[in-house]
Amino acid sequence: MQVEFVLLILSFLFFVSIFADKIGYKYGVPALLLFLAVGMFFGSHSMSSLFGMSGVEIDIETAQALSTLAMCIILFTGGMETKLSDIKSVLVPGITLATVGVLLTCMITGVLIYFIFGWINAVATVSIWLALLMAATMSSTDSASVFSVLRTNGIGLKHNLRPLLELESGANDPMAYVLTTTLIGVVINTHTIVGLTEEVTFLPIIQNIVIQLVMGTVLGFAFGQGLVLLMRRVKLGNESLYPIMILTACIFIFAITYYLQGNTYLAVYVAGLIIGNNKFTRKRQTRSFFNGLAWLSQLVMFLMLGLMVEPMELLNYQVWLPCLIISVVMICISRPLSVWICMLPFRQYHQRDKLMLSWVGLKGAVPIIFAIMCKAQGVPFADLIFNVVFLCTIVSLLAQGTTLTQMARKLHLDTQGEEERSLEHFDMDLPEEIQSSAREVEVTEAMLENGHTLRELTIPPRTLVIMVRRGEDFFVPTGVSELQSGDQLLVISDKDAQATYQHMMDDAEEDAMWRAEMKRKMHERFDRWTAWMRKKK
Repeated sequence: MQVEFVLLILSFLFFVSIFADKIGYKYGVPALLLFLAVGMFFGSHSMSSLFGMSGVEIDIETAQALSTLAMCIILFTGGMETKLSDIKSVLVPGITLATVGVLLTCMITGVLIYFIFGWINAVATVSIWLALLMAATMSSTDSASVFSVLRTNGIGLKHNLRPLLELESGANDPMAYVLTTTLIGVVINTHTIVGLTEEVTFLPIIQNIVIQLVMGTVLGFAFGQGLVLLMRRVKLGNESLYPIMILTACIFIFAITYYLQGNTYLAVYVAGLIIGNNKFTRKRQTRSFFNGLAWLSQLVMFLMLGLMVEPMELLNYQVWLPCLIISVVMICISRPLSVWICMLPFRQYHQRDKLMLSWVGLKGAVPIIFAIMCKAQGVPFADLIFNVVFLCTIVSLLAQGTTLTQMARKLHLDTQGEEERSLEHFDMDLPEEIQSSAREVEVTEAMLENGHTLRELTIPPRTLVIMVRRGEDFFVPTGVSELQSGDQLLVISDKDAQATYQHMMDDAEEDAMWRAEMKRKMHERFDRWTAWMRKKK
């Protein structure tokens, strides 16, 4: 196949996927699900069966190489975007969810998968280790998908749930990776068609997990600090090379950690966390560069998953039926049970918070990468694992991705209009040491009732209008500047401590109202039941 033809097809796929993202935002469908549909449509199996044409085909070695690079970029970006000041108050519960929660999810789901396949008499009778491996590939959550859905409707989360989810989503992938790679080795060494051929000792497995986690953390911290020092001291002639240098360092950290027997993904995440919370040259450009790369990586992963799927295999009820049951089990049993167990020591989280955390178990690019890893390493029944991951990802995106906003509103945990939004008409960021926030305000007719000059507007105290956009023109205003309806104002204001206190009071009041409402409903149901019992007597 000619290189030009491959590039033409790839560019067309990316264009279709990007516009599918726009459609998904409009109708509330998770964008990654649309990328998956585009990949399925143009896959070799779909094109040949529907149109008799040869579609796009990708080999497993290329898929594994691309997925490894994509995972590296996604985790590094997640670390850069996580602010230590935000997660400091949720550090212990976040790490608990990311480690113990992933382990519990894997164990609960694995045991249930073992019985589900045996009960349904599916295409294969899996061993307990293969069932645990299936569960491990899907044991982590992808909060990037969660926040993309919430941002679409301008919905934030109360009670510090957003930083908690950010920490969990970034830190749970390395734990899932350790479980997956460890179980791959166990399955390959002990699994045959009829069952187990030798006993498995748990002590080496536990030692391997601990060593990988400790080494990954230490190496990620050390290389992250070294990268910060390097970025502060090196002066490059071309400023565009700074993000490229950090990308090169990210890949280097991943590779060197592998040879030093550490957890590669944890090292990359910790390094991103260190560099994202320190000052260095061209930090803003670097963050924008990696945000684009992270979305490109997720897009590539879901396109790749769609291209590799064989639709005819999914039509077999012995495949889709157990997968559907596994999806329901993960959504309704495994994730909620692991969350409630992990949150027992943390009394500050109420029932509504735990319900929301339980529902945020959305699957993303990570299970795809682990499923490809299983196929590349020749795991028995790797195709079955791939199909399970595919169908469970679809169900998760449809069931949870499309209802996150409604769930947040139902539990009264949404902060409509208070979610931090990026500036659309002004390309600027404030330095981190400035404790102020920048936002855009559109001038309306109601705002101009008292006059059309800037000084006649009602502006809150400690707020400054520093720039006005009118059409395609920008100007710095003065007190006598004439404003028009439709003008965009760039406003900078101090963060108000009183507003923060008021939000805390509102949260406490809403939580008390919610508990009172639930208590009232329980009393009503008890009274109806008592009346029914009296009537029966």
